[in-house]
Amino acid sequence: MVTIKDIANRLGISVSTVSKGLNGASDISEDLRQMVLDTAVEMGYQSKKMKKDENKKLCLFIENMDYETANQFGYEIILGFRQAAFRDGWSVSVIPVTPAFQMTEKYDTYMLKNGYSGGFLVGFALHDDWMRQLAFTSIPTVLFDNYIKKNPHVCYVGTDNSEGIESAVDHLYQLGHKKIAFLNGSLYSMVSEKRYQAYLDAMKSHNLPVEEDMVAHGYYVADSAKYHVPNFLAAGATAILCGNDLIASGVITECQLRGFSVPDDISVVGFDDLPISSFLEPPLTTVRQERTELGKCGYATLSSLINHVSVSMTLLRPQLITRASTAPCAEREEKAEKE
Repeated sequence: MVTIKDIANRLGISVSTVSKGLNGASDISEDLRQMVLDTAVEMGYQSKKMKKDENKKLCLFIENMDYETANQFGYEIILGFRQAAFRDGWSVSVIPVTPAFQMTEKYDTYMLKNGYSGGFLVGFALHDDWMRQLAFTSIPTVLFDNYIKKNPHVCYVGTDNSEGIESAVDHLYQLGHKKIAFLNGSLYSMVSEKRYQAYLDAMKSHNLPVEEDMVAHGYYVADSAKYHVPNFLAAGATAILCGNDLIASGVITECQLRGFSVPDDISVVGFDDLPISSFLEPPLTTVRQERTELGKCGYATLSSLINHVSVSMTLLRPQLITRASTAPCAEREEKAEKE
């Protein structure tokens, strides 16, 4: 067990100076405080407040994701995590994170100086500063829809994207669709990469061609549709599979604005099953992620890591929810695009 004295010996400074650095005292320099924190993390030091039951603190960091209302994707994930943690006596801080925050705060030292025993990171991009740091962290950490190789302290929790996309493509194929376009979410996102690969695999399994002008990356927002749907329609797509429900809502609107009926002329499938999905016109066929259960699973996995049970990844099964936005493929006449 690493002690304050061990840190002091490593740095060649007094025990009292190490104590000041660990506890945020104002009478030492910021550089020295950072050196103490970095060394403590490197040596695997755990403060007394991290160990005390009365100070059971977890932190949920969230980036690039809305979460404040029930209609937003992150809301139920956070709710499920907090519900599960509360039952075991943990308090949970929810902290929105920006790239600038990550540049000014190192992950391990932030966790150490604030007494957090573990972290759940939601919505992070592959190129984020903290993602690189997590390759070496010793802090129990769970990532939603991100993966770090070969670190026993970090686990990936998510939905089986491959199974979800495959079920959507299977559904469209059974309806007779062969020209299936794919409007994906953001680049530099592991979930986008996995869904794209799943689309390629599913199309190949049905001997369907993947045409370059039938695949595009946008963002996980409805506005992405207006930049790509015209190209899909011009290429003869009879179905559009979307990276999430927000994109799908934009696709439905864009198709209708251009004189195409959903689903008579073109079928649309989303991913997530957000509350809005059943209220769209027409109601959206989509792949459901059980977001509350994902939050609970995030906590259960983090609890395992805190108790020294190393977990690599945990995937929940998706479920295809069939509604009125998909229908059997029919020969359609070319529609004149509306200005």
